[in-house]
Amino acid sequence: MTRSLRPGPGRATNDDDRILPLINVVFLLLIFFMLAGHLAATDPFHIEPPVSVSETEPDGAAHIILVGADGRLAFDGKTMDDAGMKAALAGPVEAGVTHFRIKADGGASAVRLVEIMELLRAAGAEKVHVLTVPKAL
Repeated sequence: MTRSLRPGPGRATNDDDRILPLINVVFLLLIFFMLAGHLAATDPFHIEPPVSVSETEPDGAAHIILVGADGRLAFDGKTMDDAGMKAALAGPVEAGVTHFRIKADGGASAVRLVEIMELLRAAGAEKVHVLTVPKAL
């Protein structure tokens, strides 16, 4: 009995076999960026927060109140007036939420901010943070 030194019938080469690892890597990257990416809704109007030297960060998640340079209000992404704000605040306060964040434009009136803070206090807010951007060195 003799053995042949010729290679036996092997697997036929296929171009798809060479591209399969590339497809796997692309899908892994797609899954990674889907999990790591952060999509955020845009504000209903343009806001440039004031600059501050404070580096403290507010703790925990809170509802955000937007104040435009012209005094417009938005609560959780919905534009409203003061009466609408009072009505919108009733739900979270009744649910036990007492922490709120104000994201005001740097050109917003200080008097307007105080009015909004008084509105929050009357609704039952216990803690309010005014969001700022850090001062560049």
